[in-house]
Amino acid sequence: MKKILFLGLVLILTACQNTTDKELVSETPELEEQKKEFPVLEPNRYNVGFLIMEGVYNTELTAPYDIFQHTIFRENIKPMNVFTVADTDDPITSFEGMKILPDFNYKTDSLPRIDILVVPSAEHHLDTDLENEEMIAFVQKVDQEAQFVTSHCDGAFVLAKAGLLNGSVSTTFPSDIDAMRTMFPELDIRKDVLFVHDGKYITSAGGAKSFEAALYLCEFLYGKEIAQSLAGGLVIDWDLKDVPHLVIRQD
Repeated sequence: MKKILFLGLVLILTACQNTTDKELVSETPELEEQKKEFPVLEPNRYNVGFLIMEGVYNTELTAPYDIFQHTIFRENIKPMNVFTVADTDDPITSFEGMKILPDFNYKTDSLPRIDILVVPSAEHHLDTDLENEEMIAFVQKVDQEAQFVTSHCDGAFVLAKAGLLNGSVSTTFPSDIDAMRTMFPELDIRKDVLFVHDGKYITSAGGAKSFEAALYLCEFLYGKEIAQSLAGGLVIDWDLKDVPHLVIRQD
């Protein structure tokens, strides 16, 4: 009888212990307890934030990202910290199906100062993205301190919606120029150029020509030799005089 009571007590204690362990696991799951890892941003560099959202196009994101990231391998310049910013911590799915985990969530994280904002094109930049008031407000806020705000392809629609291109000359994806002129009739939008530099704003036609706009900004900041070195590292022929572009103001 004593042996039975003893075994019963052991079973009860074991069950209680298991229940406690399960409760602890349930209340403090590992993923919830992990602190989000932010990218290391080295001092004395330009902070370059890429605004991404669902349906972002690979090339308009990766082309300037590649150019800017490679500045860390050049000597005697102020290189760039590059990172992505979104309105979520969840992976972003590009138009082509690539999964991208954002570095920062502009709705919940404390963001570093962004010196250069890059707005790649996304699938819905001509419609529903322009109704995202939080995103537009974020762009407007960053613009207040940024040294440069750049767009590729239809990213120009976001800049226009935010009011950043008022009084400036700009461009966008060639087949969407007429649509942009219709949506923003007060803006001066140019055709037959791959990018336009007007003050702090650089807008580009996008696609593979996003490389050219990014290389132009590097040449503007670092000089022709560095720009050609960056282009050579990615097997790109680069000579600014051969690229159709328009410079209105260089602040």
